[in-house]
Order: sequence, then structure tokens, then C-alpha cells
Amino acid sequence: MATVRLDMRLSEEIKTKAEKASALLGHKSLIEYVVKIMDEHASHVIAQCESLTVENNVFDVFWEACNKARKPNKALKAAVTYVKKQGFT
Repeated sequence: MATVRLDMRLSEEIKTKAEKASALLGHKSLIEYVVKIMDEHASHVIAQCESLTVENNVFDVFWEACNKARKPNKALKAAVTYVKKQGFT
């Protein structure tokens, strides 16, 4: 399954603690433990950074403003073009 390699250096103290945690959680190896933690943490960070949660009333105000909006003006179209060129979409 693994297709890339990650080499890292860490202190003996961190390695010892990680090995103990790995064993306590029943992982077969330190690598299995580290990969699991990296995957879970990365998924959490990505979800936090790529989503936005707002209260219902805030969304309702936003939705109402969207429905009342006029046609996009030149500034808005330029902003959309800029954002696309930056790779945000």
C-alpha cells in the first residue's frame, strides 16, 4: 500500500513516548501508529480549513442577500478571475 517514504529525525524522548503510546493502543509498529495519527490529524486540519459553519440566522441573512443581489459588476468579475488564477477554486 505504501508508495512513498518519509524519513525523519526526532529526540530519543519523543520516540520512546511514541513507542509506548503505540504499544498501549495495540498498534503493530511505531510506523503504523505514526501513519494513523498523521492521517487523522491531516484530515481534521483539512476539514477545519476547508469548511465554514455558521448559525442558521447568519446563513439566512447571507442567503437573502444572495437572492437580492444584482448582476455581477466588473469589480466582482475581476475578483472571480483573480481568485481562479490563484488556484482557490
